[in-house]
Amino acid sequence: MEFENTIGLETHVQLKTATKMFCGCLLKTGCEPNTNVCPVCLGYPGALPVMNREAVKLTVMSGMMLGCEVNRHATFDRKNYFYPDMAKDYQISENGNPLCIGGGVEITRPDGTKKFIRINHIHLEEDAAKINHYATTSGVDFNRGGTPLMEIVSEPDMESADDAIAYLTALKEMLVYAGVSDCNLEEGNMRSDVNISIRPVGADKLGTKVEIKNMNSFSGIHSALEYEARRQRECMAHSIPIVQETRRWDPEALETASMRSKENAHDYRYFPEPDLVPVELSDEQIEEWRKLLPEKPEARRARMIEDYGIAEYDAEVLSQHKANADFFEAAAKGLDKKVAKQLCNLFMSDVMALMNASGKSISECAMTPAALASLVSLAAKGTINGPTLKELLPEIFEKGGDPEAIVKERGLGAVSDTGALEAFVDQAIAANPGPVQDFKNGKKAAAGFFVGQVMKLSKGKADPKIVGAIVAKKLASL
Repeated sequence: MEFENTIGLETHVQLKTATKMFCGCLLKTGCEPNTNVCPVCLGYPGALPVMNREAVKLTVMSGMMLGCEVNRHATFDRKNYFYPDMAKDYQISENGNPLCIGGGVEITRPDGTKKFIRINHIHLEEDAAKINHYATTSGVDFNRGGTPLMEIVSEPDMESADDAIAYLTALKEMLVYAGVSDCNLEEGNMRSDVNISIRPVGADKLGTKVEIKNMNSFSGIHSALEYEARRQRECMAHSIPIVQETRRWDPEALETASMRSKENAHDYRYFPEPDLVPVELSDEQIEEWRKLLPEKPEARRARMIEDYGIAEYDAEVLSQHKANADFFEAAAKGLDKKVAKQLCNLFMSDVMALMNASGKSISECAMTPAALASLVSLAAKGTINGPTLKELLPEIFEKGGDPEAIVKERGLGAVSDTGALEAFVDQAIAANPGPVQDFKNGKKAAAGFFVGQVMKLSKGKADPKIVGAIVAKKLASL
């Protein structure tokens, strides 16, 4: 019997706020354990929560980016469980009335086909503390406890590990674009609980669901899903029942292992949080936040292709990082499509190479969009040649400056005067009879040697295209 996968993700995203969800403690990484804490996030009896308005705003903005319906009346609940990472023995979350409902993300599969992955809802909650395990003891660090988290719950619309990664990639891109989260997986800003079941191809009823908890890398999620899909098929092949349970991923053994039977919602004994009033949102407030949203990445890619005449692949790469796309568009503004395309080619190759080599993002370098536009325009007009452009770019990237002023000050303008270039070519030919004879003997590559000699004589200022034409003409007449 053939089986198909049904996969759904519950993705926790840390919101980009200065303070915690229900208290004024700062959110900072790398601090000594239990230094950014107070009676509220430590769960002291009698300590009362105060809602973080910015967290509500960022959650609503996320929902609007993802096409969700914003709930005008959202309420918080207590999710009761006993574990050291939640000192008050309950987590404040949203169960019955979450902030955002519906929506979804369109993904592109490796074969080019598209699929819409529905979102069930987005709710807001506080994060648990972090448990650190040592040789013989464990410690609880409450610095993370109380961090504002969105939980984005998808429908089980994904059919493969590739679908899941495409969904997470698109989700991350949109949330980073909106400025609601850094989505830094290494720092735990984005992590997912992965749900997978299998069913006979064509069946309507879902299979028994297995959950894999707290996955914080795309590669780990992909591997865990592929393993679990195989494991469940093997169970079915050997008539071993699949039980609803929570499993963990072992990255060294490359397999999942059972942790505990899966809890259901009623196991947490949800009830309304008595210390918080409902979140009441007006249409005016929602529209005010909607105006803060950026253009969606997919729409931006389509527009960049149209506005600047760049390739679809280039638009895809540029738009993956909002800062890169912002810089490119600021530089390309006002340039005609031909020059904008040259600008794109330079950014995609040399500028990105400089970013990788230096470890600096585009916003951390000294170069301004106007300087990059000026540099490319100078080359497009023939004021400087390609080698000079490549020579100046690293300097301007590191130190900044006005390319036009630097070219004038150092006398770097291209030599395009035909008479001057012909004199250089004549000089090179006269000084190198050997390569001349090679050319006469049929070694056409010798012409490139003379172009190089003229570039040296002109101190790199000659236009290589013009020089090449003059060399070809001179050698042909010998």
